[in-house]
Amino acid sequence: MTSTQIAPESLGIPAPRDYPMMINGEWVESANSEWRDVTTPILRGHVIGRIPAASSEDVDRAVNAARAAFPGWKSLHFSARQRALGQIADAIEERGEELAKLTALDTGNAIRTQARPEVAATASLFRYFAGVAGEVKGTVLPAGDDQLQYTRQEPLGVVACILPWNSPLMIAGFKFPAALAAGNTVVAKAAEAAPLSLLLLAEICAEFLPAGVLNVLTGSGREAGEALVQHQGVDKVSFTGSTSVGKHVAREAMGRLAHVSLELGGKNPSIVFPDAASDDDLIGNLLLSSRVHRQGQSCTAGSRLFLHEDIYDDVLDRLVSVLGGQVVGNPLDEATDMGAIINETQFNSVSSFVDDGLSTSGISVALNGSTAAPDGAGYYMGPTVFSGADNAWRLSREEIFGPVLVAIPWRDEAEVIKMANDSHYGLAAYVWTRDIDRALTTAHALETGWVQVNQGGGQMVGQSYGGYKQSGLGREVALEGMIAGFTQTKQVNVRLRSR
Repeated sequence: MTSTQIAPESLGIPAPRDYPMMINGEWVESANSEWRDVTTPILRGHVIGRIPAASSEDVDRAVNAARAAFPGWKSLHFSARQRALGQIADAIEERGEELAKLTALDTGNAIRTQARPEVAATASLFRYFAGVAGEVKGTVLPAGDDQLQYTRQEPLGVVACILPWNSPLMIAGFKFPAALAAGNTVVAKAAEAAPLSLLLLAEICAEFLPAGVLNVLTGSGREAGEALVQHQGVDKVSFTGSTSVGKHVAREAMGRLAHVSLELGGKNPSIVFPDAASDDDLIGNLLLSSRVHRQGQSCTAGSRLFLHEDIYDDVLDRLVSVLGGQVVGNPLDEATDMGAIINETQFNSVSSFVDDGLSTSGISVALNGSTAAPDGAGYYMGPTVFSGADNAWRLSREEIFGPVLVAIPWRDEAEVIKMANDSHYGLAAYVWTRDIDRALTTAHALETGWVQVNQGGGQMVGQSYGGYKQSGLGREVALEGMIAGFTQTKQVNVRLRSR
């Protein structure tokens, strides 16, 4: 059955409608009255709604609204901002199922394994940053009885947040509450491929925030995103996306000396030592670190699997068995483990990598998920695992952003650390061993911003997250990143008159 023969309602897809964008507390169309279709990866080519195609004029309106709202928002006692963020967290939880279903429809992420956890993480992030809003503190220096010398951590002003399509809600949770808790106002640009859950988040936030404090634009990166990055009224650009686009964003924003933070790509190593092979939870955690429940569309996916030669075949066989048993299908279905790849462009990109691997001599295919198409409707692909490769192979070096793993054998510890670090990326890494000394020694030697030992889950609220090398600049998810990324330091020196 082809996608044109499948009724959308049979897949749980609602009727399409228009989704306006949020500027200055109001739902608006674009100034040029242009709209763009939004399709769902569940049913190829099927339109689920329309969004405004924001122009530079709309960007200007949003930035001006944020600038006008900034003095009042930053002057509030921190407890007022804290209260608003806490109320948003509660509202996200109350509307959690609605957000999860829209996320699954919009991104293709399975509702059970990915969309609901993403909503829960977003609520937790708003609640965490509400809790630390009072920690944006300066210091007083011991400068003598005739001097009062202190610092203030002050908000930057208007923050532009440019969001990706793979996990838009959670990554909005990385950025929005941190910027807002520190006293900034926000103009966000939703990813054109997956804007709908972010617009629902904007609706929730608008109930508790003054007009203009949070504005959400839709449209293309080439027009709306570019205008936002270049706007003179934007004090900081916080970007999550590909390394190539991130470099462009940095050049444009830093060219006018705006603050910039970048969370970019990754080609992350997952190193398994022999003593971990018998651990009951190893395979389950390798499943998590592979990020196949997000179709591998994650910058933290442990896509380079370094298995010690002594346990290579055993661990690979067990992992392939579990990966091959994942249910691929409609992300709105509770039985689904893996949903759909975001769109045709990304599907074709991942397919080209897989085809390259299948046609490379000397490479074994432990699992071929390229033919997964449970109903012929969506952009479905199961996990694919290549074995017998080395770290120099193209698929071992380039970020595929799909459910593709490359298993690489190793013998010497120094050798595997060298291979793990032999990448221009440095975002995440995973180490598996029972030996705590070996675990820590390896973790310290890895050139990456985030290392997990004997676990494969996602980012933890309150722990700094960000990359080394070309994986980015700055840190998110924690108080330290909020202060470093969304405030600036003012030094005040006062001479006191003696009495």
